[in-house]
Amino acid sequence: MPSHKIISLFLLALTLAFVNPARGQDKPDIDSETETRASKYKDVKRKFWFNTYGNIRISKRLFWIAQTHLRFEETAGTPYVGQIGQIYNRHAIGYIYDKKTNFALGGVLRLNFNTDPDSDGPDLLPEYRIWHQYQFAMPLYNAMAYHRIRIEHRWSKSFGEEDEYIFRNRYRYMFRLKVPLNKPGLQPGALYIAPESEVILQSGKQVVDSPLEDVRLNATLGYIINPRLTVAGGFMYSFGQTLDDGSVYNQNYTFRIHLYFSPDLRKVKNKLPSVHFRD
Repeated sequence: MPSHKIISLFLLALTLAFVNPARGQDKPDIDSETETRASKYKDVKRKFWFNTYGNIRISKRLFWIAQTHLRFEETAGTPYVGQIGQIYNRHAIGYIYDKKTNFALGGVLRLNFNTDPDSDGPDLLPEYRIWHQYQFAMPLYNAMAYHRIRIEHRWSKSFGEEDEYIFRNRYRYMFRLKVPLNKPGLQPGALYIAPESEVILQSGKQVVDSPLEDVRLNATLGYIINPRLTVAGGFMYSFGQTLDDGSVYNQNYTFRIHLYFSPDLRKVKNKLPSVHFRD
């Protein structure tokens, strides 16, 4: 099936999954006069992320995804990098279907640090995920467009003393462009601009009126050092509903630094031309 049809079917299924309202749940509080609630946005929180992305070729069709993310956030006295918020370890085995299509399945261990100075909860909590991903690359003149569908099954816990682990599903769709600025294509020595947008939806017993977990809008500038190494940096604005109250939205400003590395562990005679599987 062509990749654009797969993407269309996925988005249709996702829409149908969320148009049916939750049944058997208490209705949220509403204004007795207007019968509506007004959306409220929290103050912007400022963050800094340092992310490494490894795509390691291990056979003709298989590659190992090895990612580590260090995520910092502001404190009252220090913007962006005042304290560590999360450490991600994301790994998976990917399968290369062809030069423009790949899939992956793996797990995540995320370490969440308690960043609330008024909290009496634990300082650190682990979070566990199983994830699978479907990525499609499409040439566009001298640029590349990427569609990425990622589904995560997530076990997480808040920092309250009586809180227990809850299970949620996350449904993520990302669209990204990579446009070379100083070269005819995406090749060594090329500077590129990468606008990107991602929508993250969630479902679960605790998700009553807050299916929109996050909307992320990114702008990134990158430099391709060689076919195995790329560096990039950019800025992201994101917003999304809080789990407890769908009328309240979080907001974040995030500076991000990325390191992409792609070693090839195969013997030289077994190597194939490069494929478009970076995210």
